[in-house]
Amino acid sequence: MSDTITPALIALDAPLGADKAAVIRALARLVVAEGRATDAEALFADAWEREEKDETGLPGGIAIPHAKSPAVTVPSLAFARLSPGVDFGAPDGPADLVFLIAAPADAAEAHLAVLSKLARSLMQEDFTAGLRAARTPEEVVHIVRVAIGEEVGAAAPAPTAAAPAAVAPSSGPAATDGRPIRIVAVTSCATGIAHTFMAADALTAAGKEAGVDLIVEPQGSSGYQPLPQEVIEAADAVIFANDVDVREEGRFAGKPVVRSGVKRGIEQPKQLVAEAVAAAGNPAAARVASSGSTAGPTSTQKVSAGRNIQRILLTGVSYMIPFVAGGGLLIAISFLPFLGGYGIALAHGDSGVNNAVFTLTHYAIWNLPPEGLGYYLGAVAFQIGAVGLGFLVPALAGYIAFAIADRPGIAPGFIAGSIAVFMNAGFLGGLIGGLIAGYVAYLLGKPAVPRWLRGLMPVVIIPLIASAISSGLMLIILGAPIAWLMTQLTSFLNGLTGAGAIGLGVILGLMMCFDLGGPVNKVAYAFAVAGLAAQSDASFHIMAAVMAAGMVPPLAMALASTVLYRQGFTAVERENGAAAWLLGLSFISEGAIPFAAADPLRVIPSNLVGGAVTGALIMAFGVGSRAPHGGVFVLFAIDPWWAFLIALAAGTVVTALILVALKRFVGRQRPEVAVADGAPALAPA
Repeated sequence: MSDTITPALIALDAPLGADKAAVIRALARLVVAEGRATDAEALFADAWEREEKDETGLPGGIAIPHAKSPAVTVPSLAFARLSPGVDFGAPDGPADLVFLIAAPADAAEAHLAVLSKLARSLMQEDFTAGLRAARTPEEVVHIVRVAIGEEVGAAAPAPTAAAPAAVAPSSGPAATDGRPIRIVAVTSCATGIAHTFMAADALTAAGKEAGVDLIVEPQGSSGYQPLPQEVIEAADAVIFANDVDVREEGRFAGKPVVRSGVKRGIEQPKQLVAEAVAAAGNPAAARVASSGSTAGPTSTQKVSAGRNIQRILLTGVSYMIPFVAGGGLLIAISFLPFLGGYGIALAHGDSGVNNAVFTLTHYAIWNLPPEGLGYYLGAVAFQIGAVGLGFLVPALAGYIAFAIADRPGIAPGFIAGSIAVFMNAGFLGGLIGGLIAGYVAYLLGKPAVPRWLRGLMPVVIIPLIASAISSGLMLIILGAPIAWLMTQLTSFLNGLTGAGAIGLGVILGLMMCFDLGGPVNKVAYAFAVAGLAAQSDASFHIMAAVMAAGMVPPLAMALASTVLYRQGFTAVERENGAAAWLLGLSFISEGAIPFAAADPLRVIPSNLVGGAVTGALIMAFGVGSRAPHGGVFVLFAIDPWWAFLIALAAGTVVTALILVALKRFVGRQRPEVAVADGAPALAPA
């Protein structure tokens, strides 16, 4: 840890390019040239992905592009002093001091702490002034190493990454009892290396200037030290400057809260402190719910209602999938010919559930096929799978409620989902019941309550009242009409034949290939797996169409980049293509995301055409899948399996051929050209 930065990682007053992408790419090449990373383009791609989520330009002519990347082998800092500066999105103009912070994907906490010290040093004017005045790379190295504690010098090392920052208050706003206002803050960013600690120091300085007692808990990648609960209890207000969820947010229950993104904590710390002071004296101010919150990235701007509902529903689906996979695959396994066969669903009776040990002995020793040991084990697998699949709707409802109200919402959600099953309201009833249970639990947790009552709220009072309200509404008012609607929908799907079924396959194929694991993809998948609970032919066809279409994008990207048109893809894309073979065969649509992100205008349309072809063929052939996931590894649960493979191959080939044609003839790329340091790069025509 004595050479995080070296003279070879520094570019002083050198023209690295006219935009930030060129600067980041040039710094990534410096890191690779020093043997600290294996692939400059991969490091650039990871840093650029972070840059696109939130620009890294900061006030004062500073930019800190950063990434945790598998391409990095040694934690490193690369530095450029630019003349002229380059726009990195800071509110006050271009940046002339740019640090690329490169950490391995599995970096140790000690290394991350060193890198975070640099970010905190950038908040100090004498540090940045020294960088601007340095005449040689060696001077820059010395200044940085002293700041991060790798060398002894005049500058004191920055605080450690995990320690909360605190300052003694001067004269400032006072609480009603005459003492200084007390504020606690939490900062965190997506990578937990740079912005987390810069926001912590900026808020600390702003609190000192305002004369308030402010203590910050930075929640970084190098670990975090939770604030003592007595400090939180004594606080008058809370500041959450976060781009990711606050860890253990329930600790701050009942406190007035000001929320923002982490960058605002760096750029507008004084305003945040002022807002927190105002909230401390305002009984109507927003407060942290008794249940905590799982609302994800927050900001002072309200998230749209549609975006919030989307997040909530996708949370429910993601937690539901393991129940579906476990139960559905066990049912599929029970259908294996050497176990129960498909007839086990109707004929297993009490074979696997009564007097289990004695039944096992009976079938293993006395019975011959077809009712032998395999039949018994198939019956057991079917029974376990059927029970597991029965949790599909309650789990969906429970974790939708969890996404809204955290843990206090789980029990009301599960109960509302179970009532939906009881009323035959299906997954739509579970979805509505989960939303009702979650919002009721959330509203119950909002009011401030006496300290002695806070412990009872999340474990007794909220679950009790929320369960009664949400399940009561489902049982008395909503369940019956939703059940009628689900019956009509099921009848419609079961009645689809010919062109109607093929049209449904096209729609499902388009949805699965549009955003590759995003909201549209998840809606189609949730629709398919929820239907498996009905165990009808229509539900099996829909599941097969969804799974086959979802496998097309990664397989097509692999075929195009590693077989058909290798020269049209970068080295990194070819590596991703090799990995995409297995991802596609396993039904992991996300394997195509790197290609879609790099070239969306050609990749996404290609995926859509191939997905539509596969979905249509699945329906035309009448292919059914009794397994909710697994790709080619669950062919035993797909019938007819040969038609599934034909449909999959057709969509894969169509997508790959269209993509190759688009790459060759639409926005065609020139051959590889040399760049300044000798590394090849593709340039657009």
